[in-house]
Amino acid sequence: MEIKVLGPGCPKCEKTLKAVKEAIAESGIDASVEKVSDIMEIANYGVFGTPAVVIDGVVKSVGKVPGKEDVKAWLK
Repeated sequence: MEIKVLGPGCPKCEKTLKAVKEAIAESGIDASVEKVSDIMEIANYGVFGTPAVVIDGVVKSVGKVPGKEDVKAWLK
C-alpha cells in the first residue's frame, strides 16, 4: 500500500502525517508513507487544498486533518 500526504509542510500537514503514521502502526499493515510538498506534484492529483491524503492513487481527504480512526477505515 502506498500512502502520500500532500502539503507544503504547514502544521496541519504535519498533524496529518502523524495521524497516518500512527494509524499504520496500530493497524499493523505494510504501507509506505511519502510526504509530498512539491506544489506541481500536488496539483497533478487535482488537489488544490492541503493537507490531502492519497492511498494507492485515490484521494481520500482534502483540506482537513483526518482523524486516526478515519485513516484506519481507509486502510481496510
